[in-house]
Amino acid sequence: MLSIRENLMETIKGGNPDRFVKQYEFLELIMNTPITRLKPPIGGQIVNEWGITVRWPEGQIGAFPVHDEEHILLKDISKWKEVIKAPNIIHPPEDWKAAQETVSKIDRNEKFVTIFVAPGIFEHLHYFMGMEGAMMNFYEEPELMHELIDFLVDWEIKLADEFIKYLKPDALFHHDDWGSSLNSLIAPPTFEEFILPAYKKIYGHWKENGVLIVHHNDAYSANLVPYMIEMGIDIWQGVVTSNNTPELIKKYGGQISFMGDLDSGVIDFPKWEKEIIAREVERACKSCGKHYFIPSQTQGGPDSSFPGVYQTINEEIDRMSKEMF
Repeated sequence: MLSIRENLMETIKGGNPDRFVKQYEFLELIMNTPITRLKPPIGGQIVNEWGITVRWPEGQIGAFPVHDEEHILLKDISKWKEVIKAPNIIHPPEDWKAAQETVSKIDRNEKFVTIFVAPGIFEHLHYFMGMEGAMMNFYEEPELMHELIDFLVDWEIKLADEFIKYLKPDALFHHDDWGSSLNSLIAPPTFEEFILPAYKKIYGHWKENGVLIVHHNDAYSANLVPYMIEMGIDIWQGVVTSNNTPELIKKYGGQISFMGDLDSGVIDFPKWEKEIIAREVERACKSCGKHYFIPSQTQGGPDSSFPGVYQTINEEIDRMSKEMF
């Protein structure tokens, strides 16, 4: 029997896996580092490390920035250098000891020591100025947007250097949502101009250090897959079914792998049902196959919004492994 890590590599290389990869089982996320993303408690709000007000309303499954007149951080992009101040990422060695102790207990023959980074470049832009502001500025102020993106890229590379220095990770799990369930939020030419060069630098830097790139984007982005390949993504996590995952695998398998095809909105809800999960897992596994595909809930982390869903998905993946391998 292959190790978890070996099975993952056989899957994404089109080799001889002996079972399906079960969601996030191969990633060991290191979350107790001194460089953390702040998020509010349910029902509360915070001002995060960038100065953005983020609120998590009761009854919602996630948090999002507040962009009314009172709270929006960047109202005029021409003033971004005055307003946007990058948080400190340089910490003394002793601050890394807890994370290093966590890493020391991980069997790297089984799991990938994984760094978590969020939000991504596009998300940072609309966190700063609101979605409408970001979209308008791509067209009205492209030079300033390039300046701001370059600033974020430089900061992310410095961030990567700190993680690499202290933890020597095997994988990166990076968030940046690029679409709705129906289409990408950015037209491909705009994405190619602004977002692709940024990630070629960021992911290129990580890959120079031997790091596997897993990118979370739980949205329609089938029209952006060639750019994902060019920027160096190994696994696109969060592939919703509207992308037609089986067709993507046929077209791009061997260049990139796809993790998802189990839409969280379909299976992860308050009164979830085992029968629905079983049906969806069977559909995904049979239609997507054994290579370049990891069945997974599209949610951006090894958990579910409602108790029991994540574990039940894993049980059903085990069932399909016994049937198909």
